Amino acid sequence: MIDQLKRLEAARIQLLPAGEIPKHFVLERGGFVVLVERTEGGFGQLGGAGLLTGHGFAALVWRAGKPFFVAKDIDLPADGRQVEELRAFAEDVKTALR
Repeated sequence: MIDQLKRLEAARIQLLPAGEIPKHFVLERGGFVVLVERTEGGFGQLGGAGLLTGHGFAALVWRAGKPFFVAKDIDLPADGRQVEELRAFAEDVKTALR
């Protein structure tokens, strides 16, 4: 787990405090987050990455070929830069946790 934490740090990904989510870690970079299962050995399965908003987690969805971040009571248009940053974040998390 130490090596994984070093790789996360090198990728500028931080571990957020989330005591209210005892079975998952919350990883963040640039406003994007992903939940990762907590296991006895450290990190487990990854969830889908999304945007952290004032309404909580917003998933990236596509409607009529256009990207949106969607959460309870919000529907935010996403631009191409955000989509690429989210994809890069998700890939960097996956790489760091291998």
